[in-house]
Amino acid sequence: MAARRRSVPEAVHHPVFARCYARFAPAVDERAGIGAHRTELLAPLSGRVVEVGAGSGLNFGRYPAAVREVVAVEPEPLLRRAARDAAARAAVPVSVVPGVAEELPLDSGAFDAAVVSLVLCSVRDPERALAEIRRVLRPGGRLCFYEHVRAGGTAMAFTQRTLDRTVWPHLFGGCHTARDTVAAIGAAGFTEVSLRRLRVPERGLPTPVSAHVLGSARRP
Repeated sequence: MAARRRSVPEAVHHPVFARCYARFAPAVDERAGIGAHRTELLAPLSGRVVEVGAGSGLNFGRYPAAVREVVAVEPEPLLRRAARDAAARAAVPVSVVPGVAEELPLDSGAFDAAVVSLVLCSVRDPERALAEIRRVLRPGGRLCFYEHVRAGGTAMAFTQRTLDRTVWPHLFGGCHTARDTVAAIGAAGFTEVSLRRLRVPERGLPTPVSAHVLGSARRP
């Protein structure tokens, strides 16, 4: 792995959320259909991949054989330990390193693809994070994203904004429900943005995090 020679601070620490996420996220993924979306997200990938905000490593077992290497960046210490356990069971080579999305400890132009899944909602500075992702991709490299985003309906969008200003980020590891991630990807200079919008779960009452997008974009 090509990495910058500098220390990376432990800038994210959400121990209660991390324990809950590591324990319950696999079951929630399957019950809500998220696991299938993760598989669809990763299926076209090949070569060298950086996964930003790997969490507990739920993607690792879904990478296709065409992927030569995954470098997974995770800032939260407890989740990073869980991710290293998941990496040891993965069929493709996965290395897990500490780092924050806004300052990736990686060389410029070193990756064929970047993956973010349910991550850009919780980074402190989405614009800077996307700039870093663009930096570490080679020209023509692909950004694959699966994120929950701002809802289309007025009432739910208002609910999201209210939650983001109050309790939601504190309860869910810095997560924000109302970010316009698709616009942010375009503003970061990515092109050929293609996506489809999803409702997760497909049935039942919508939640503040039911509006999802799955898609890809290119670094020019």
